Amino acid sequence: MDRLPRIVVGIDGSPSSQAALRWAVRYAHLVGGRVEAVSAWEVPGMASWSAPAVDADFDEGQAEQGLVAEVRAVLGENGGSLVRERLVRGNAADVLVDSAQGAEMLVVGGRGHGRFRRALLGSVSQQVAQHAPCPVTIIRPDVPVE
Repeated sequence: MDRLPRIVVGIDGSPSSQAALRWAVRYAHLVGGRVEAVSAWEVPGMASWSAPAVDADFDEGQAEQGLVAEVRAVLGENGGSLVRERLVRGNAADVLVDSAQGAEMLVVGGRGHGRFRRALLGSVSQQVAQHAPCPVTIIRPDVPVE
Protein backbone atom coordinates (compact mmCIF):
# COMPACT_ATOMS: atom_id res chain seq x y z
CA MET A 1 0.00 0.00 0.00
CA ASP A 2 1.29 3.44 -0.96
CA ARG A 3 2.02 5.43 2.22
CA LEU A 4 3.36 8.59 0.57
CA PRO A 5 1.50 11.74 1.63
CA ARG A 6 -1.12 12.52 -1.02
CA ILE A 7 -1.63 16.14 -2.05
CA VAL A 8 -4.87 16.77 -3.95
CA VAL A 9 -5.08 19.88 -6.13
CA GLY A 10 -8.12 21.19 -7.98
CA ILE A 11 -7.53 22.10 -11.63
CA ASP A 12 -9.98 24.13 -13.73
CA GLY A 13 -7.81 25.94 -16.27
CA SER A 14 -7.74 29.22 -14.34
CA PRO A 15 -4.50 31.04 -13.50
CA SER A 16 -5.18 30.46 -9.79
CA SER A 17 -5.55 26.69 -10.27
CA GLN A 18 -2.33 26.63 -12.26
CA ALA A 19 -0.60 28.49 -9.40
CA ALA A 20 -2.16 25.96 -7.00
CA LEU A 21 -0.73 23.10 -9.07
CA ARG A 22 2.78 24.59 -8.93
CA TRP A 23 2.43 25.13 -5.16
CA ALA A 24 1.16 21.56 -4.62
CA VAL A 25 4.12 20.07 -6.49
CA ARG A 26 6.58 22.12 -4.42
CA TYR A 27 4.84 21.10 -1.21
CA ALA A 28 4.78 17.43 -2.22
CA HIS A 29 8.51 17.62 -2.90
CA LEU A 30 9.11 19.02 0.61
CA VAL A 31 7.07 16.31 2.36
CA GLY A 32 8.02 13.42 0.07
CA GLY A 33 4.48 13.15 -1.24
CA ARG A 34 2.67 12.68 -4.50
CA VAL A 35 0.24 15.00 -6.28
CA GLU A 36 -3.19 14.12 -7.59
CA ALA A 37 -4.63 16.78 -9.92
CA VAL A 38 -8.43 16.58 -9.93
CA SER A 39 -10.74 18.30 -12.37
CA ALA A 40 -14.52 18.09 -12.12
CA TRP A 41 -17.10 18.22 -14.87
CA GLU A 42 -20.83 18.45 -14.56
CA VAL A 43 -23.63 18.07 -17.06
CA PRO A 44 -25.49 21.39 -17.34
CA GLY A 45 -28.87 21.21 -15.69
CA MET A 46 -27.94 18.55 -13.15
CA ALA A 47 -27.92 21.08 -10.31
CA SER A 48 -30.99 22.97 -11.50
CA TRP A 49 -33.89 22.60 -13.87
CA SER A 50 -33.06 25.67 -15.94
CA ALA A 51 -30.89 23.98 -18.57
CA PRO A 52 -31.05 20.76 -20.54
CA ALA A 53 -29.55 17.76 -18.73
CA VAL A 54 -27.44 16.81 -21.74
CA ASP A 55 -24.26 18.37 -23.10
CA ALA A 56 -23.86 16.95 -26.59
CA ASP A 57 -20.57 18.82 -27.04
CA PHE A 58 -18.80 17.29 -24.03
CA ASP A 59 -16.26 14.59 -24.82
CA GLU A 60 -14.88 12.96 -21.66
CA GLY A 61 -11.85 11.47 -23.42
CA GLN A 62 -10.98 14.83 -24.91
CA ALA A 63 -11.42 16.47 -21.48
CA GLU A 64 -9.05 13.92 -19.91
CA GLN A 65 -6.46 14.63 -22.60
CA GLY A 66 -6.94 18.35 -21.98
CA LEU A 67 -6.31 17.88 -18.26
CA VAL A 68 -3.09 15.98 -18.92
CA ALA A 69 -2.02 18.61 -21.45
CA GLU A 70 -2.72 21.43 -18.99
CA VAL A 71 -0.65 19.77 -16.26
CA ARG A 72 2.22 19.28 -18.74
CA ALA A 73 1.94 22.90 -19.95
CA VAL A 74 2.15 24.22 -16.38
CA LEU A 75 4.86 21.88 -15.10
CA GLY A 76 6.69 20.68 -18.21
CA GLU A 77 7.04 17.03 -19.17
CA ASN A 78 9.28 16.08 -16.24
CA GLY A 79 7.14 17.82 -13.64
CA GLY A 80 3.94 16.58 -15.21
CA SER A 81 5.10 12.97 -15.01
CA LEU A 82 5.05 13.27 -11.20
CA VAL A 83 1.32 14.10 -11.14
CA ARG A 84 -1.63 11.73 -11.39
CA GLU A 85 -4.55 13.35 -13.23
CA ARG A 86 -8.19 12.49 -12.53
CA LEU A 87 -11.30 13.81 -14.26
CA VAL A 88 -14.39 13.25 -12.12
CA ARG A 89 -18.04 13.91 -12.92
CA GLY A 90 -19.81 16.03 -10.34
CA ASN A 91 -19.98 19.38 -8.58
CA ALA A 92 -16.44 20.75 -8.22
CA ALA A 93 -16.58 21.34 -4.45
CA ASP A 94 -18.12 17.92 -3.78
CA VAL A 95 -15.61 16.17 -6.04
CA LEU A 96 -12.66 17.88 -4.33
CA VAL A 97 -13.94 17.18 -0.81
CA ASP A 98 -14.51 13.52 -1.70
CA SER A 99 -11.10 13.27 -3.40
CA ALA A 100 -9.42 14.72 -0.30
CA GLN A 101 -10.46 11.79 1.91
CA GLY A 102 -7.20 10.52 3.41
CA ALA A 103 -5.11 13.28 1.82
CA GLU A 104 -2.39 15.24 3.58
CA MET A 105 -3.52 18.51 1.97
CA LEU A 106 -6.09 19.88 -0.47
CA VAL A 107 -4.87 22.79 -2.59
CA VAL A 108 -7.18 25.01 -4.61
CA GLY A 109 -6.95 28.32 -6.39
CA GLY A 110 -8.86 31.31 -5.13
CA ARG A 111 -10.07 33.45 -8.00
CA GLY A 112 -10.84 36.49 -5.86
CA HIS A 113 -14.41 37.09 -7.06
CA GLY A 114 -16.09 40.14 -5.60
CA ARG A 115 -17.95 39.90 -2.31
CA PHE A 116 -21.43 40.18 -3.88
CA ARG A 117 -20.91 37.42 -6.44
CA ARG A 118 -19.26 35.18 -3.84
CA ALA A 119 -22.22 35.71 -1.50
CA LEU A 120 -24.69 34.73 -4.21
CA LEU A 121 -22.87 31.75 -5.65
CA GLY A 122 -20.40 30.67 -3.01
CA SER A 123 -16.96 29.78 -4.20
CA VAL A 124 -15.41 26.36 -4.55
CA SER A 125 -12.51 27.45 -2.35
CA GLN A 126 -14.90 28.58 0.40
CA GLN A 127 -16.89 25.35 0.20
CA VAL A 128 -13.86 23.08 0.35
CA ALA A 129 -12.32 25.12 3.18
CA GLN A 130 -15.47 24.52 5.20
CA HIS A 131 -15.99 20.84 4.38
CA ALA A 132 -12.65 19.22 3.50
CA PRO A 133 -11.48 16.33 5.68
CA CYS A 134 -7.89 17.64 5.66
CA PRO A 135 -6.03 20.96 5.74
CA VAL A 136 -6.77 23.26 2.79
CA THR A 137 -4.42 25.75 1.14
CA ILE A 138 -5.96 28.42 -1.09
CA ILE A 139 -3.61 29.99 -3.61
CA ARG A 140 -4.54 33.36 -5.07
CA PRO A 141 -3.34 34.09 -8.63
CA ASP A 142 -1.84 37.44 -7.63
CA VAL A 143 0.44 35.95 -4.96
CA PRO A 144 3.78 34.65 -6.27
CA VAL A 145 4.50 31.01 -5.43
CA GLU A 146 8.15 30.99 -6.51
